[in-house]
Amino acid sequence: MAADRAYLPGARLGTGLASVETEVARLLTRFAQAGAERVEPPALLPADTLLDLYGEDIRARAYVTDDPVEGERMLRPDFTVPVVEMHASHGATPARYTYAGPVWRQQVPGAGRPTEYLQVGFELFDTAAAADADAEVFALLADAVGDEATVETGDIGLLLAAIDALSLDERRRAMLRHHVWRPARFRRLIERFRAPGRLADRLAALPDTAVAEHVRSLSPEIGVRSVDEITDRLHALREEAEAAPLPDADVALLDALLTLDGPMGEVLGRLRPLAESRPPLAAAVERLGKRVEALGRRGIDAAALPFATNFGRTAMEYYDGFVFAFTAPGRPDLPPLAQGGRYDALTAELGPAIPAVGGIVRPEALLAARS
Repeated sequence: MAADRAYLPGARLGTGLASVETEVARLLTRFAQAGAERVEPPALLPADTLLDLYGEDIRARAYVTDDPVEGERMLRPDFTVPVVEMHASHGATPARYTYAGPVWRQQVPGAGRPTEYLQVGFELFDTAAAADADAEVFALLADAVGDEATVETGDIGLLLAAIDALSLDERRRAMLRHHVWRPARFRRLIERFRAPGRLADRLAALPDTAVAEHVRSLSPEIGVRSVDEITDRLHALREEAEAAPLPDADVALLDALLTLDGPMGEVLGRLRPLAESRPPLAAAVERLGKRVEALGRRGIDAAALPFATNFGRTAMEYYDGFVFAFTAPGRPDLPPLAQGGRYDALTAELGPAIPAVGGIVRPEALLAARS
């Protein structure tokens, strides 16, 4: 119905609308008390920025339109990218921002999820100790949603560090890093690197000059990819076939890492043996240990927090460190009431690089959980 909004029937007018406005104001006030400056990012973003960051896959999740003057534009799928861009062009360091407004995302048929919903967020840009910043944002979001929410945590940085520790050439390493947030594709790449496929084996036997001719002989040129693009792809597959297979020990490391699930303190203890003789992973494990200490200084029993190394891999691709989410117990119909994480690599992409961590609350879902 026209008066319905995400998770709240009839909440676009009357008392329903008043409840939403009051909740949004409460969250903005709470984040302002934590030192945040109010900002209002644009709703319509240049599409090329998001396409450069996430590739063509983002078109299936966001609303894209074409303006005769501005070119291809995209309704913001969340606030983080425009906030980072605002900070890069105008912000001082350190900085804290808060914002509120709708975001828009396409959903798959039958998903039953809204395509438009509100977010109220807090972002922290600071070169000081990352563990302290992670703990501050986590504690702030936990306070915003209340004690009854169930929490989940993880650390995408552990998997990225494990990839850096593998015996791989840079091209295959970059492919794995690109697909960290697509678990099924990531697994297929692992299997391909461990045992190159029959197509790659056949191409390895072709001389350089024969690949394009072979492609033209298969069928007429159809579709959007040119013969040159297909040929380049086949050359890449052949280089992959000629590379050394991914060692079984590396596959075992990833398998062991991605199945760790339990209290954060227990998982930390199980990670330390895995990180022996793997310096990039050892550094990430040390960062997790410092985060446990920083959370403890804020009165949070971090060792007991639920922690899974696979958590957060289906969220937006920019999270590259600590990740967390708060959900409503007994309400599987609702999305996380709040979620967030660290995204240092995103600021480096949009420049200038600065460590950053933040999170959002979904006020409509929070009100629905209380009803």
